[in-house]
Amino acid sequence: KGKTVYASGQGAVPEYVFNMLLEKAGLDPSSDLTIVWLAEHTEVVSNLAANEGSVALLPQPFVTVAQQQLEDLRLAIDLNTVWESNMGDAGLIMGVLVARNDVIEAHPDEVADFVKRYEQSIAFVNENPEDASKMIEQLDIFKAAIAQKAIPYCHIHFMTGEPMKTSLSGFLDLLYDVDPKSVGGELPPDDFYYSSNR
Repeated sequence: KGKTVYASGQGAVPEYVFNMLLEKAGLDPSSDLTIVWLAEHTEVVSNLAANEGSVALLPQPFVTVAQQQLEDLRLAIDLNTVWESNMGDAGLIMGVLVARNDVIEAHPDEVADFVKRYEQSIAFVNENPEDASKMIEQLDIFKAAIAQKAIPYCHIHFMTGEPMKTSLSGFLDLLYDVDPKSVGGELPPDDFYYSSNR
């Protein structure tokens, strides 16, 4: 309460999620704290560096990047953990795979194979963060040292079928309740969710 929080993602999922969690904790985002919305994660890190004792809302791996620059920076709250303990079956979904129905229907075996390999890739990253981080650096995404430290905090999970549908539809329901425009004005129909049983 009374803090200034630097963040990025105004008018998008980060703002909606942060506000939901603040309200769940009994805080009013518009009056109990000051949220300074910035355009980029790098700007958030710059403000952390420039303002001693400041607070920020950052995703991984930018938390790890900031920790490399600011020795006394600590991770105070993992929003994934807070979300899981407060929001029921609604998952905190930050990334999904999408495909057009005509592609899925025309190439069901290829899509199923891709999904299987994608699951294996996620398992590899989570089980072998050191090797995965080297690949991440080779692909010029992030330095290996940052990737290796960030991977355990990235909460990379693979979901399909009913668990995925329950988690994602619950999340979309919450976003819709906050702002229908956040999900395109309407909730998706059941055939929006991929099933290998098509």
